[in-house]
Amino acid sequence: MNSAPALISGSVFDAAMDIAYETHRQFRHGAFAEACPTCHVPAGELCLARRSVHAARRRAHRARSEPTTVPLMPALGR
Repeated sequence: MNSAPALISGSVFDAAMDIAYETHRQFRHGAFAEACPTCHVPAGELCLARRSVHAARRRAHRARSEPTTVPLMPALGR
C-alpha cells in the first residue's frame, strides 16, 4: 500500500507541510496552543526543530485537552 507522501513529489509535499504547520501555528491549533518545554518557544510559535513538533509539546497539549469524563450511570439514576 502506498502512502500519500510517496505519491506526491517532494517539493509539493514540503510546501503542503509548511502551509499546514503555519496555519496551525497562526491559529494556535493542536500542539501549537502550548509553549514548548523542549526548545522553550512560546505558544503560537514553531519549534526550533524545523518541520517537527517536539513530543513534550504534544504531550502537554494532550494532557491539557484531555476530556473530563462524567459518570453516566449516577446521572441516569436521578
